Amino acid sequence: MSRMPRSATGPEMALRKAFHSAGLRFTVNRSDLPGKPDIVLSKARIAIFVDGCFWHGCAEHGTLPRNNREWWAKKLEGNRERDERKDAELADIGWVALHFWEHEDVSQAARIVRGLWMQRTGRAG
Repeated sequence: MSRMPRSATGPEMALRKAFHSAGLRFTVNRSDLPGKPDIVLSKARIAIFVDGCFWHGCAEHGTLPRNNREWWAKKLEGNRERDERKDAELADIGWVALHFWEHEDVSQAARIVRGLWMQRTGRAG
């Protein structure tokens, strides 16, 4: 697990590129926010997490390893519960938390985020 990249993963980089192309400017890995979001749009108070199918229990693609299944099931359930807690903490301080799976279409994600950004900032650009 220690060898797994925690930031700048392929899916995260693809999403960053799509956001940049959509005119969105952001910061990354803000450790001062709950959960250390992968991508942050500060003006709109939007925190974005790029969730891996395995680590966050994607219903479509997440699988349990054959060995030590009980431990892994507990571990992955704990990850999902932690995600819910950090989302609630962000909401408590006025932020919106968005989660995108690593397999989701990045251009669609960028459209969703841009729309929310426009709604929360009252700006078109």
